[in-house]
Parts: sequence; structure tokens; C-alpha cells
Amino acid sequence: MAQVVAALGLGPEQIESALTTASLAPSVHNTQPWRFRVRRDRIELHPDPSRKLAATDPEDRELRLSCGAALFNLRLALQSMGVRPLVSLLPGHDAPGALAVVRRGGTLKIDDEHRALLNAVPRRRTNRRPFLEAAVDPRQRHALVRAAELERSWLHVVTTPAERAQLKRFVQEAHQIQLSDKGVQAELAAFTGHRLGAADGVPPASAGMRPAMQDEWTFRDFQGPERHPGKDYESDPLVVVLCSFYDGPLGELQAGQAMQRVLLTATTRGLSASFMSQPVEVRRVREDLRRTLGGMLVPQTVLRLGFSTPVPATPRRSVSELLIGSDEHAPASGVSHR
Repeated sequence: MAQVVAALGLGPEQIESALTTASLAPSVHNTQPWRFRVRRDRIELHPDPSRKLAATDPEDRELRLSCGAALFNLRLALQSMGVRPLVSLLPGHDAPGALAVVRRGGTLKIDDEHRALLNAVPRRRTNRRPFLEAAVDPRQRHALVRAAELERSWLHVVTTPAERAQLKRFVQEAHQIQLSDKGVQAELAAFTGHRLGAADGVPPASAGMRPAMQDEWTFRDFQGPERHPGKDYESDPLVVVLCSFYDGPLGELQAGQAMQRVLLTATTRGLSASFMSQPVEVRRVREDLRRTLGGMLVPQTVLRLGFSTPVPATPRRSVSELLIGSDEHAPASGVSHR
């Protein structure tokens, strides 16, 4: 099994801490589809093809989105250690199979804003529980939009009744398509419910409540507890669509970093968030959603935000499981870069 080594002028314990922080990123069904190769002059971020969801995410879009989120966490951790991260996305022959390479670009003193985001990393949760019937005020919305912009992406806030109704239809349509897909349902079942000793997936404590007919939005069934009478989901959450400015792996990696910055910004402001990813996972519905956004923006995920009660952390794989050894070949063809 590979061991953490010194890199970027940091000792093994610091590198292990940085990779632990990176691994706290969100991913579909908490599959954690990332691996890392550590060399003295770099940290390489690789996809983990064994974590691919072939039915739910056939084009690996969300896999790359998740890896982008892990990359943003890694950037924050390195900044806190005085390293200015110099990131190369899709490095090609320089690091075969890698989605990104991080090198030392000099020294840096982390500022208060990035320190707050770093402190939010272990507190961020995907909160699938009902939210309170409390509005997110305009200042908080502006902070979320700014977070996406700082990572070269766009956060479209759904505001008008017509937009909300249309997006609800997209979520429901994609959800029904996935309900009839045996592969999608098998992947959901494989990563949910009681799984003794599992270091991944969504345990019942993090699953939210079972969906019901009266819910305003269509939610996945993560095998959570049955709800008590009157314990319904909120009627009017803040719903946003995170978008990139162009399609393809580069846009997805940038959007993943933006997604994590948005989620961490939400955490620093006391907001909870969960995903309604169905419309971006079904190509036809995703293209319909893109057209409603004007055709230029590329929708990457849909987020529901609001105020809720705390939820426990989901399990994580150890850093030792995430390392690619120096004598191990990272799979260059297991995940398509299109």
C-alpha cells in the first residue's frame, strides 16, 4: 500500500492532512471517485474508474465535478500551509490520466475569507432533511453568486414562478426516467441503506426522509426513515443551477471547484444544501434545461439551499486507500476525457 511522502516543500504529515481535507468533498452517492499521486514536486489528482457510476453518470460529468470539488479543498489546505497552489487542469502527457496537477507556485499567507472556507470543509454536509420555511436573504444569495464567479462559473438563481415550475418539471421528468432505469436504481441501492463498516455511500442517518406525494420537489429515495405526520419538506427552498461557460471536461472541473466554493460559502453563512441532480444526469433533460437558460450556459448541477437542522458526516475512505503508488500506473483510459 502506498505511503504519503513529502511534497511541495511540506512534510508527509502535512500532505496527508491536505489530502484528508480534499477527500471531504461531495460526490454522487458519496462514491468519492478520486485518487492522488504524490511526488516531490507535485500532487496529481486522478479519477478512480472503480467508482464510476456507469448508469447514473454515463459521461463521467459528475465524476469530474466531484474531483473538481476535491481539488478546491486541496487548494484551500495547501494555502493554509503557506503554499501558493499552481494548478494545471487536464495536464495530458505531463501526467497521463490525471485530471489536474498541483505544484508549488511560491508562498502565500491565507486570508480570512479562505480561512473561513477551509474551516467550513469538515462542517459542510449534504443535508437531505426538510428545511425551515425561512427565506434566504438577498445578501446571502449575492455571496453565493460571487463564489461561483470567483471560480469562473455561473450560479443561476431561480426566482420567477415560471422558472420554478419549469425546473420542477425537469426534475420530475428526469426522476421518472431514472426510476425506470434498472442500472440507475441498482447503483442507488448499492450506496444507500445499512452497510456495515462501509467507508462510502449514504447511511440512513444522512439520507433524509422518504419521499411522499405531497412534496413540492421530487427527491431521490436514499432509504431514510419514514416521516412523521406533518414533517414535510419546505415549500419554497432557494433553488440554483450551477453552470459552466462551456461544455466538456475543463468546464466540469472548473464548475466542480465553483460548486465547492458555493457550498462552503453557504456553510459559513449557516445555510444547508442538497442536490437535485436528476436533470443534469439525463442528457435529453439537460439539453432542455440548457435551452431554457439561453443556450450559452452549461448546467452542471442543481442545488437546493435553506436553513435546517445539523446532519452527521458521511463516512470517508482513508488517505492510504486514495494513494497511487509510484510504481502503480494510473488508469489513463478508464474514464473518458471526451
